[in-house]
Amino acid sequence: MSETKFRNVLGDQLEPCGIDPPAGFYRTGKCETGVQDLGNHSVCAEVTEEFLEFSAARGNDLTAGVPEFNFPGLAPGDRWCLCAARWQEAFEAGCAPNVRLAATEENALEVVRLPDLKAHAIDG
Repeated sequence: MSETKFRNVLGDQLEPCGIDPPAGFYRTGKCETGVQDLGNHSVCAEVTEEFLEFSAARGNDLTAGVPEFNFPGLAPGDRWCLCAARWQEAFEAGCAPNVRLAATEENALEVVRLPDLKAHAIDG
C-alpha cells in the first residue's frame, strides 16, 4: 500500500485511524481500500456501545475477536475502519458513530455523503 496513493474525504493525504487495535482491511492502521476489500472499509469511526449493538443485531458482532484475522474485537471508544455501507445503514437508523474525516478514505464517498460524515466529524 502506497502512502501517497490514498486520500481522505477532504482531498488530503489519508491519516491513520487506529493503531491499537490496528485498524483497516489490511491492518495498517489506515482505512485504505483496494480490490480485495469488497466491503469498502473506508470510514474511520470511533465506535460506541449503541453502534456495536446495532452491528451485532445485523449479524456482525464487532466485539467478538477473530484471531485468525488479527481482529481482537472492539470496545466503545476504539477507532476502526467500518464498511461504508454499514456506517450509512447506522446513519439512516440514527446511531452512526462519529468519524475522523482526515482518516476516512475518499472511497467512502461512493456510498456516503460528505455532509453526513461532516455532521458526525470529531476532527473539524
